[in-house]
Amino acid sequence: MDREDKVAGIEDAIAPVAAPDGARRGRRGPGGGGRDGGPSRRPDDNKRERVESEWEEKIIQVRRVTKVVKGGKKLSFRAVVAVGNGKGQVGIGVGKASEVVSAIQKGVVDARKSLVSVPLVGTTIPHTITGKTGASRILLKPAAKGTGVIAGGAARAILELAGVGDVLSKSLGSRSPLNVARATVAGLKGLRTYEDAARLRGVSIRQLFS
Repeated sequence: MDREDKVAGIEDAIAPVAAPDGARRGRRGPGGGGRDGGPSRRPDDNKRERVESEWEEKIIQVRRVTKVVKGGKKLSFRAVVAVGNGKGQVGIGVGKASEVVSAIQKGVVDARKSLVSVPLVGTTIPHTITGKTGASRILLKPAAKGTGVIAGGAARAILELAGVGDVLSKSLGSRSPLNVARATVAGLKGLRTYEDAARLRGVSIRQLFS
């Protein structure tokens, strides 16, 4: 083997493999400095994702509803969605659309507009309360640590998203998921802390408990 042939073989061995035009352009394409040709990720994007990840969504109910219009019936979907951060904030929303995904997205937007703050004492609620909405009534009672969430259906989803870890509940009226969820939110909204109760009575917290 000649020296020229040997040098040519070495150059062929160490030469990079030729990539397609699109893949070669994807290393640093016009879209930004992304590794696969996409836009480069900034620290603000990661921070925004962490903030959004604190909120959790739960679908309580998805139903197909019909509306009688001129010429027949119009079919659509209704989604009842609850949103919470597990730290004392929870909301419920309703969305309607011709597709399930769109209805859920509208429900999430509606739920974030109606967030309520829930005062917590450790992992439970401060006192007993009854929430009412329509024909639905739900009784909420504080429980000892380790009891868990004694609830079912829509009430359980609302309480877990609010961050309540120990509570006793009982549905006393209509079992409609939407009304039960709204009654639970109404009950949580009506809770008061010990400081609020003492301020309304014009006494100190020590006098309140004595």
